[in-house]
Amino acid sequence: MEINLLFKGLIIGLSIAAPVGAIGLLCINRTLSQGSIVGFISGLGAATADGFYGCIAGFGLTLVADFLIEQQFWLKLVGGVFLCFWGVNTFVSKPARSTQAIASSNLIQAYFSTLLLTIANPSTILSFVAVFAGLGLADTAQDYTSAAALVFGVFLGSASWWLLLSGGVGLVRRKFDSHTLRLINRVSGFIIVAFGLAALFSLGKL
Repeated sequence: MEINLLFKGLIIGLSIAAPVGAIGLLCINRTLSQGSIVGFISGLGAATADGFYGCIAGFGLTLVADFLIEQQFWLKLVGGVFLCFWGVNTFVSKPARSTQAIASSNLIQAYFSTLLLTIANPSTILSFVAVFAGLGLADTAQDYTSAAALVFGVFLGSASWWLLLSGGVGLVRRKFDSHTLRLINRVSGFIIVAFGLAALFSLGKL
């Protein structure tokens, strides 16, 4: 039973992580500018957030879900401002010439920035609740072992996607020269700022 739920969680994690949005673009850009390790660690932060939201849905933590949804104005505000800041920073930054030596502080920053940014989108909870209900998994909250297997599967599925994405983009990176990478930074920075502005404009609808 747990193996089956683990597999279902893995598929859910993959399906939720795969669509390319602001987080995906951040991870792609970091992989291109700083290397596959930084890109994967960034994705791992997003996978952790997916696991967190999967935990809320899987264990039926409605109080936590309700609280985060109630605070979505402030969470989206912080997330939108962060995206705008990171977009501008990406636009003006220069790709690293070498990815051989990466400071641990950069990896920590890469991890926590995407972790917090993904958590700052509480509508993700609704996605997990809808998927769990649609697959008939809403009753796992009554069985902690089953819920844990499902949540762990979600984390593994999401992490697997980021590993594949960062690895694939890392292979392509070798074909780009510094001029092309700088151009990618400009385009990525512009799009990330657009995501941030969209999040800020959406506050008027809350």
